[in-house]
Amino acid sequence: MEEHAPYYERDFRVPVLKAPLAEQGEYEIRVTNAGRHATYVVQNHPCDVIGWDGYCYPYAFNLEEFMPITGKLHQPPPAHATFEAPGVAFCAFVPRMFDYHPLAIPVPYNHSSVDCDEVLYYVSGNFMSRRGVEEGSITLHAAGAPHGPQPGAVESSLGKTSTDEIAVMIDTFSPLNLAYAATEIEDPQYFRSWIEAPSPA
Repeated sequence: MEEHAPYYERDFRVPVLKAPLAEQGEYEIRVTNAGRHATYVVQNHPCDVIGWDGYCYPYAFNLEEFMPITGKLHQPPPAHATFEAPGVAFCAFVPRMFDYHPLAIPVPYNHSSVDCDEVLYYVSGNFMSRRGVEEGSITLHAAGAPHGPQPGAVESSLGKTSTDEIAVMIDTFSPLNLAYAATEIEDPQYFRSWIEAPSPA
């Protein structure tokens, strides 16, 4: 881990195992690996374990422990990176101070992520660069699609000093395919958020 990373190993929480469940019956285990799916039925309860062995183990990382990098001017998405894996990067947007240069504009600039699809999950808070999203919303911006603050967002952000949003972003460097379940909950008017200013109050 690099010294300037915005978190330390002590911020990770490793599992604390409970007492083994020494029960027998029929237990279904579903396994997905490398695009393959399998179902197993075993006799012993799968939580009949007393320890964890090996280099691959689950852990939890609380976003409230994440200390974001800030600066005089807008920090690009890699400054918010928490993890990466082959073909994918994970970023976290948490409450932070806005850019503090006297001429800085707090909201993210318009951009096109030309080499990755961008999925953003809005966890909580006030998402000042986006209208029409709320807690639990998910947006997908395909590679090369221009996106950024909506009409009026730049003007309303001037003078703001901080944000209280929490969101998680996943950038994938191979195109994503939409599942039918996603198309059923799509907002067909989302694209209009870049061409229509909010109605006057």
